[in-house]
Amino acid sequence: MKPVAERAAWERKAALFAAAVPRARLHRAVLAWACRRTAAARGPWVVAFSGGADSLALLLALWTHWPRRRRVLMAVHFNHRLRGSAAAADERFCRSVCRALGVRLYVGRWARARAGASEEEAREARFAFLGKAMKAAGARALWLGHHQSDVAETMLMRLARGSGASGLAAPRPVQKVAERVHLRPLLGLKKEAIAAALRAAGVKWMEDRTNTGRGYFRNRIRLDVVPAWQKAAGRDAIAGAALARELIEEDDEALEAWVAKCRPFERGGRLSLARLAGCPRAVVRRALRRWLLRQSGAEGLSRQGFEDLLDAVIAGRPTRRSLGRAGFAVIRGGRLHRQASS
Repeated sequence: MKPVAERAAWERKAALFAAAVPRARLHRAVLAWACRRTAAARGPWVVAFSGGADSLALLLALWTHWPRRRRVLMAVHFNHRLRGSAAAADERFCRSVCRALGVRLYVGRWARARAGASEEEAREARFAFLGKAMKAAGARALWLGHHQSDVAETMLMRLARGSGASGLAAPRPVQKVAERVHLRPLLGLKKEAIAAALRAAGVKWMEDRTNTGRGYFRNRIRLDVVPAWQKAAGRDAIAGAALARELIEEDDEALEAWVAKCRPFERGGRLSLARLAGCPRAVVRRALRRWLLRQSGAEGLSRQGFEDLLDAVIAGRPTRRSLGRAGFAVIRGGRLHRQASS
């Protein structure tokens, strides 16, 4: 197809998709963010674009619903190089879509790709590249195609490892990550609804066959657990999980605000126990977790070690507990501070 005809075809498909998924169906928190006049909102927008249904729907939604942003819209495709010719076909498809829509595309390939790479390794490589692409574009806003079905899968995965409110509130529609913000406007839509809207618009997308295998934990949750869960619930459990995620996020923000109001962090990296006295255990837990995150090398503290240290903080009991490379956590004089290893 000639470039002019190809562009016209994609513009028509994008308009049909936008009619099926109007701007009002996107997550309200993301819509509110897009209206702000912050540096991130006004700067370049980067879209993670795999070529699959979710990321293609996201790209079309941004391209149609924010036409004035097209000139600063950049798609980013990361070729994991784990699926041979199929991965190469995904890259070619992404190039053709972006060329037709006039969207700048930034492509990267995983130099250290290897057979049998874990889900976590692939994810870390992808986000490292996305960060590199954002830096190159001078962007602070990263748009991701997570949808309502992803919420249920993530919640079940994190419940399996005992996550608290911060973990169970993921994936968030608007998530601050250091100087960046991650945006997920499709969280109110199920995967089936997204696919139906694309098909109605005559849009084809690339399918990743690894999503149908059971080698990854998320795939097993998606293929085996969620259908059984839905059937056992006798109702829309995915929508229920999405609502629960919204409520958990509100609770998580309330805990963060409570900790901030207590102002327990003092100069010199100390944690004031007096300012946390009488607070619920969840608030003290959150403050202790924040304190530990500030201690470089303290990642090795076991879960039981954390609980023991939390008990000591609540009781105000003099304590000296190893933090591994970070030295020791010491409670003395109503304060928690770090003591370097001798």
